[in-house]
Amino acid sequence: MSMTPPPGWYPDPKAPSTERWWDGAAWTPHRRQPHVPVAAGPSRGGRIVALAAAGLVLVAAVVTGVVLLVNGDSGGPEARTGVPSELAQSSSAASSSAPAPSPTEDARRVTDPLNGITLPVVDGWQKAETVADEYTLITTPRTYDCPYDDGLCRRGTVSTHTVTNTDETDPEVLAKKDVSDAADLAYDKNAIGERPFGGITGHKVVAARQLAVAGRAGYLVRWKVTTAEGPGGYVQSVVFPSSVGSEALVAVRCTLDASDAAPPLSDLDKIVKGIRPVGGSGGGGVGSSIGPST
Repeated sequence: MSMTPPPGWYPDPKAPSTERWWDGAAWTPHRRQPHVPVAAGPSRGGRIVALAAAGLVLVAAVVTGVVLLVNGDSGGPEARTGVPSELAQSSSAASSSAPAPSPTEDARRVTDPLNGITLPVVDGWQKAETVADEYTLITTPRTYDCPYDDGLCRRGTVSTHTVTNTDETDPEVLAKKDVSDAADLAYDKNAIGERPFGGITGHKVVAARQLAVAGRAGYLVRWKVTTAEGPGGYVQSVVFPSSVGSEALVAVRCTLDASDAAPPLSDLDKIVKGIRPVGGSGGGGVGSSIGPST
């Protein structure tokens, strides 16, 4: 049985202490603190809090089946779950009106609120739509038939994630590891075991340097990979400290086909150069004296 929970606020699978807006097909960037009702009197307080907690547990059970998303040809992600329909309907009590886009939201920039950065959407690219990976923020607008395993491929993608599960703090070391992982996912074997390009047959490092990103000292590594089928492509990872919270390290991954049908390689430099801290210009700060990021 296949179904999806209705749009609404649900516990964020990446940060269970917060709620995140599910639009009925995919997670959106909108997050909020959970609303817990306050008891009217001391005799009922414990019961109300317990009911609120039970409600969150119920909603979490509904959402658990949603985190495996499969990208469709044109209809967007499809959720696979075995939750009975009556349970999904009961979760609609947690729904409220969809959050409206901010009137100041820039159509030419995309925000990663978790890592405290914004990235430019340069000409020939768009904000990510109907993608299974919630970390992918920017893509090229059209898909094409993958040259090897069945499926749809894109000429370029940009994604971000927080570097975790390591004690390493050197951006150079982490960027060199991350670019290898990114290359495997993009051009060798993807997250569901398919080989869109028949696998990677070789690679060479075409760029490796320290640079300033959003006023922070970071490191960039770029590979050019060759594949068994198709044009091959470029894979790039930039690692730098976030300017928010505990200043955890952030990795920005870019992939771009080595094809005349793809945007120019210089777009990757424009994207990195345009990374800014949320609410800031990116000028000054640690790493600003290292030099330009192009």
